[in-house]
Amino acid sequence: MSAPLPAHRAHWGLDPQVVFLNHGSFGACPKPVLQHQAELRARLEAEPVRFLAREVEPLLDEARAALAAFVGVDVEDLAFVPNATTGVNTVLRNLRFQPGDELLTTDNEYNASRNALDVAAAEQGVKVVVAKLPWPVPSPEAVVDAVMAQVTPRTRLLLIDHITSQTALVMPVAELVRRLRERGVETLVDGAHGPGMVPLALQELGAAYYTGNCHKWLCAPKGAAFLYVRRDLQRGFKPMVVSHGHNSPRTDRSRFRLEFDWVGTVDPTPFLCIPTVLRFMAGLVPGGWPQVMASNREKVLTARRGLDAKLGNAVPLCPESMVGSMACVALPDGFPEHPEPPLYLDPLHVRLFKEHHIEIPVTAWPRAPRRHLRLSAQLYNTPADYEALARALEALLR
Repeated sequence: MSAPLPAHRAHWGLDPQVVFLNHGSFGACPKPVLQHQAELRARLEAEPVRFLAREVEPLLDEARAALAAFVGVDVEDLAFVPNATTGVNTVLRNLRFQPGDELLTTDNEYNASRNALDVAAAEQGVKVVVAKLPWPVPSPEAVVDAVMAQVTPRTRLLLIDHITSQTALVMPVAELVRRLRERGVETLVDGAHGPGMVPLALQELGAAYYTGNCHKWLCAPKGAAFLYVRRDLQRGFKPMVVSHGHNSPRTDRSRFRLEFDWVGTVDPTPFLCIPTVLRFMAGLVPGGWPQVMASNREKVLTARRGLDAKLGNAVPLCPESMVGSMACVALPDGFPEHPEPPLYLDPLHVRLFKEHHIEIPVTAWPRAPRRHLRLSAQLYNTPADYEALARALEALLR
């Protein structure tokens, strides 16, 4: 008979034979939320026309209202998209630049989003400028200084991760948005990891655009994400797929809402599960979402301290103020071959999984042979998970 699962782990359908320390890649959805999604899908398939033509709009309104309250925006400024990559592409496809313009990003930007930026720049004949961040990162101020040093009178847009994928840094986006707006430069925040990891107040942030996943740290089903567009920039703003909303005669909704709410026949149930998952996750701990975020952060900080000590790392890779629910720990150098992003698997990653049943990314950064582990912490993780990782590393890195 297998041992009983820890209290929170029982709510997830994760393989009990695997130590899952990689919530950051694709998230994981609790079983009760998946059950609600199955009920919604059954309702859809029982009478597709009734559901999609007559019932889904108020359900989407309810879901958007719950999400808007959670991320701190007016509900009218929020659109659903299937993932943050789609959000980034949507923004870039709507922007028009002039010869000589510059698009700014950092060398920590997520590969898929950087690809979208490069394609948009190439198509419009403008330049991508990359701010190189220090590694290890000594402070948030060092990030601000590195980015602002690359701003010129030709800079038109900054694309920046809120939390970086490769390096798990919580970036100083509020300060960057403020400083750049003073220079007349707008910001597109790739917040793939933001919702559910760090508190959000997007109206207050003031960024032009913010896109975030709900399937990662909110734990919604796959295919749920959002795009925020500041009100003054919504005129003429189009989704990636132009559909019936383009020429709809309706006047009871903004054109922004009409365009984004219907982009063809899709499964809307991931979006419709957002109110359910917000309530479910908040109900798992007495302090609700603030406690979820604080608990995950303290868990990953404790794990980072222990692993740094075990591995002899005298200085962490970034200050604690730049850690959310993920953190990186430096490893001894690996093999010198050039990794192929984004799906390169370090041999250590493979051995951790095959020999010790631990799922955790090993990333070559900033380039091979230097590398690090990226830890994740969600409510279902326990100290025993990180102790198992420490034992496995001790065995494999002798």
